[in-house]
Amino acid sequence: VQLVESGGGLVQAGGSLRLSCAASGSISSFNRLGWYRQPPGKQRELVARIRPDGTTNFVVSVKGRFTISRDNAKNTVYLQMNSLKPEDTAVYYCEAFWLREYWGQGTQVTVSS
Repeated sequence: VQLVESGGGLVQAGGSLRLSCAASGSISSFNRLGWYRQPPGKQRELVARIRPDGTTNFVVSVKGRFTISRDNAKNTVYLQMNSLKPEDTAVYYCEAFWLREYWGQGTQVTVSS
């Protein structure tokens, strides 16, 4: 399975972006799907995760601003990011798990102040 992220870019603080993660195969079999990010010079961290039953969890710093959703028909996972802050600047990665982890190549999000 390959994961391909898109939707990153440069946005001003307070703006919005929607990231997409398209899978080459069915996502319905994955135990979990998520978005991680890696800010410059820092470790990768979990941002949001969605499970097959639709339950989600988020890192505290994005709660109320980001939402994660999935479209099984399109084999795509989304991360809607609103009220973006400069500290959201990072490379964002899509992750999926079924027997093993799968990762996308990442998409850059830059939020200017």
